[in-house]
Amino acid sequence: MKYTVLSCLIVLSFGLSSTAQALCEQPPGPRVTWIGCDKSGMDLSGANLNHAVLTRANLSGVNFQEARLDRADFGNADLTGADFSYAQLINTRLVSATLTDARFVNAHMPGVRLSRAQLAQVDFSGADMSGAQLRGANLAGALLVGTNLNDADLDGADLSGADLSGSQLNRASLRGATLENTVLVEADLSHARIDGGDLLNANFTDAQLSRANLHDTRMDGAIFEGARLDSTIWRDRRRCRPGSIGQCD
Repeated sequence: MKYTVLSCLIVLSFGLSSTAQALCEQPPGPRVTWIGCDKSGMDLSGANLNHAVLTRANLSGVNFQEARLDRADFGNADLTGADFSYAQLINTRLVSATLTDARFVNAHMPGVRLSRAQLAQVDFSGADMSGAQLRGANLAGALLVGTNLNDADLDGADLSGADLSGSQLNRASLRGATLENTVLVEADLSHARIDGGDLLNANFTDAQLSRANLHDTRMDGAIFEGARLDSTIWRDRRRCRPGSIGQCD
């Protein structure tokens, strides 16, 4: 009897392995399923991978330039060094993915989900990330120059040493986020929530902070030269006077 059960398990295991291998051999296309597959270094530039399932896949170094990846699922995938420049990732899921040193230059990715993702040193310059979910993401040293982050959720994110010069963060939520040594020169943070954040040595030169909420933040060494603080809620919960520039009057 035990040999019969063992034989059945071996056959079942072989069948599952064969099925997984067959899925990994699917050609790229909409709704392709590459769960746990190794596609590292592949050239998928211009490919249509809308609704693809790529969870836990090894996609390190893959070229996704100008690819269509709407609503694809990259959860827990390894995308180290991947290039998504000019790609489209509307409502795409990259939760807990590893994207260290990846590129999203001028990518169109509103509503993208990147919560808890590893995004250190990633280049998001010029990308549209409006409404993005980046809660708890590691963005240390990332480039977000001119990036659209309007209405984005960055609560608890690590943006230490990141460059957000000229970025748009209207109504963004950065509650409890780490912005230590972060560059926000000429960034627009109107109506942003930054309460409870760490702003040590952050650079807000010429930034727009009108009606932003900075209460209970740590801001020792932070630079606000030329920053607009019109009706901003300061760290001591004091509301800055309309027209305040550079300091909370």
